[in-house]
Amino acid sequence: MRNLLLTLTFATISFGGFAQEKLETIVIKTSIACDHCMECNDCGFNIDTQVRKAAGVRKVTINPEENTVEVTYRTDKTTPDEIRLALSKSGFNADDVKADPEAYKKLDGCCKKD
Repeated sequence: MRNLLLTLTFATISFGGFAQEKLETIVIKTSIACDHCMECNDCGFNIDTQVRKAAGVRKVTINPEENTVEVTYRTDKTTPDEIRLALSKSGFNADDVKADPEAYKKLDGCCKKD
């Protein structure tokens, strides 16, 4: 019985740390040019993959109509600036951070602004 009580106490303390993680959501203005970005590997998949490389990113939602990317992240793991930099590495602008030129060159023609 004592072992069970100790195990439960330890588990409660251990899992209590996870319950305190602080999440925030930011909306980043970007430059999606194509009208099919959610099916396009250069847009949707590429954006999602690059942004998720930033530590602590929990959710990425792309809104091509508004030209925005909404990102929910752990504040103890990353910052909005790191997320913007990760998005720029996918070849797209991220607020005031310009798209990485090399990544932009690799995008399909439909994904580039004229």
